[in-house]
Amino acid sequence: MTITEALEQLEGVQQVKRRAVSNPEVLSEAYAYEHPSSFSRALRIDLNGLVILLISGTASVDEEGRSVHIGDFRAQLRRTYYNITGLLAAEGATWKDIVRTTCYLRDIERDYAAFNEERTAFFKGQQLDPLPASTGIQAILCRPELLVEIEAIAMFIPAKEK
Repeated sequence: MTITEALEQLEGVQQVKRRAVSNPEVLSEAYAYEHPSSFSRALRIDLNGLVILLISGTASVDEEGRSVHIGDFRAQLRRTYYNITGLLAAEGATWKDIVRTTCYLRDIERDYAAFNEERTAFFKGQQLDPLPASTGIQAILCRPELLVEIEAIAMFIPAKEK
């Protein structure tokens, strides 16, 4: 089934099924922090056999909710990819299912070259073809020590329905 065919089936959909996605072995829930933040790590939407994962902005945070790799942009980016990979795996998805990323860098002028090198190597290792659509934005992130945050959208048909 193509995405177009799946979207055409939406005409008869009466209710969209959705639920939160998590992987506590990789990263904790933001609402479980000492100072809670009200969002899900990801949201799964089921539409007539098509699954859409909306992955919230994800950064270099460990399973206890602590920022890790302070001051090391490349290590923070690698941990961010690790966290997103864990969220995808929790739903049976991989980076090959990612269709879009939005990448927030605290200092895009300073860090973009390193970001692009790491992203290129990571995507090559994932054997992505085609590459996901992407936007890079300079932004002040939710914690001053974080240097990069990525949100993503994945779309796939679960294995049992392929």
